[in-house]
Amino acid sequence: MSDTSAATETSTKERSGKLGGSESRIFSRGKLIETANGLSLEEINATVSIPKASHSFWKSLIAFSGPGALVAVGYMDPGNWITSIGGGAQYGYLLMSVILLSSLIAMLLQYMCAKLGIVAGLDLAQATRLHTGRKTGIVLWITTELAVMATDIAEVIGGAIALNLLFGIPLAVGVVLTVFDVLLLLLLMQVGFRRIEAIVVTLILVIMAVFVYEVWLAQPNVGAVFAGFIPNSQIFGNGQLTMALGIVGATVMPHNLYLHSSIVQTRNYDRKDDREVSNALRFATWDSNIQLTAAFVVNCLLLVLGAAMFFGHGDGLDTFTSLYNALGDSRLAGPVASGALSTLFAVALLASGQNSTITGTLTGQIVMEGFIRMRIPMWLRRVVTRVISIIPVLVCTFAFGGTESALDNLLIYSQVFLCIALPISMVPLVWFTSSKKIMGRKYANPLWMSILAWIVVAVLSGLNVWLIVQDIQQLIAFLRPLPL
Repeated sequence: MSDTSAATETSTKERSGKLGGSESRIFSRGKLIETANGLSLEEINATVSIPKASHSFWKSLIAFSGPGALVAVGYMDPGNWITSIGGGAQYGYLLMSVILLSSLIAMLLQYMCAKLGIVAGLDLAQATRLHTGRKTGIVLWITTELAVMATDIAEVIGGAIALNLLFGIPLAVGVVLTVFDVLLLLLLMQVGFRRIEAIVVTLILVIMAVFVYEVWLAQPNVGAVFAGFIPNSQIFGNGQLTMALGIVGATVMPHNLYLHSSIVQTRNYDRKDDREVSNALRFATWDSNIQLTAAFVVNCLLLVLGAAMFFGHGDGLDTFTSLYNALGDSRLAGPVASGALSTLFAVALLASGQNSTITGTLTGQIVMEGFIRMRIPMWLRRVVTRVISIIPVLVCTFAFGGTESALDNLLIYSQVFLCIALPISMVPLVWFTSSKKIMGRKYANPLWMSILAWIVVAVLSGLNVWLIVQDIQQLIAFLRPLPL
């Protein structure tokens, strides 16, 4: 018996014993809540046809391309924008190496996610539940749901601000309008997962095109840009280190780990054929790395934009509106400043928010089914999550007179949940993919990869503890002036 077959058989036995197997899945027909004991995102699992392994490299790559794009969305969401542009405005091209390091870490973690989904046939939430228990599963579900909602808050804020900048819609009204993106999601779910992937890729290309154009107009110092990829001891200065840690912390998101381990299973290949499993993992890795490279390019463009246009006079560029205004102000952005640049920035912000809407909803469904084995319709899940997410945003909007700075502070504080959820998702991921029992000898992480992965876990966990402390200190300072 091959290693792959052994790993698959182990996974099947575990799922038959603890999940009840897909054949014993309980459906509550006509009800909103169902018991989910089957495949990850069963309605789209193994629904995308792929060519046989004998077909050309490019045909196979195209067939497997898509899941990586949905994952890459999380590495270029609105939460990264302020950090990257601010890093360039304050420290020039110094922090380019930090973006490169963050991207390499992302590639390592997402490769392990793809491997877990393809080889073991489990998403990260399902695998974690199998090796813990019901009570632990509930705790992990609540923690991860809070992290998903924190991501949703960022989408709400980014979308509301984009609508305000483009159409003059008041922030409070824009926040409420974001609830209706559920209609977009319902429409997309009807056209098939492959088309959803195509739409996400298109939106990513729109975002990239906007920033390529704006950076081209800014005419950065190309030599200084490439020099920035070489690590420099100046990074360890007080302000520089804080900004660098912020860039790393804003890049790696916990929901991506659950999402990727599930959606790589949308390809229809023979799970019992070692050759096809190897082929699926190979092209899933290509897809992931290509799309994460695109996210890396976008984040670099953001930092280069900040450095080329605002270095030396970019103080106060800590909100989306201030960046929007700065791009149209010749005193800050120079002679290339124009209203068109500002409008393109807002369009990219809106596209980023819509991308994150799709991935956030899918992730919420994955962790609900995996941790507590409960399924609800996608539209209901989206409405409930979005309504819960907009409540703190609306409260903050009305309490502080509709100012964007208050919303940006809320965005920062909501990231605490992401900081908590990341370590508890990374630890089981590295553990499972390093296990020969779960993955088989062929696919278990080699020793060097396991050591490297555990170092990444330790560093990122320490970083996230530090970010939590910083956020709590900022929250205390923010609340202190408020009347009791």
